[in-house]
Amino acid sequence: QVQLVESGGGLVQPGGSLRLSCAASGSILSIHGMYWYRQAPGKQRELVAAITSGGSTNYADSVKGRFTISRDNAKNTMYLQMNDLRPEDTAVYYCNAEITRRDYVPHDYWGQGTQVTVSS
Repeated sequence: QVQLVESGGGLVQPGGSLRLSCAASGSILSIHGMYWYRQAPGKQRELVAAITSGGSTNYADSVKGRFTISRDNAKNTMYLQMNDLRPEDTAVYYCNAEITRRDYVPHDYWGQGTQVTVSS
């Protein structure tokens, strides 16, 4: 069994910062691509940032220059540093990862989501 657990969400004022974490645990052989998605009320889930196992990154245009995705492969953990937050960043943030289990079966896993609210 594999689990992804997010943490670090909360309420922050516009211009503030938050750091999200996503920790993978369980019967893990290897973790490939890791992703942060978000879903605002009434909107579709959108890809925010992605990082490969080698550390290459990609960002949605709306967060470029403000958000930074990173990962610690030794800890099976991914991060999202969010700076200069705006009200439009308010959403539930989900982590997603492509993980091969120790039984050599690859799967796509999702975390439970963490709420980020940007408001004065």
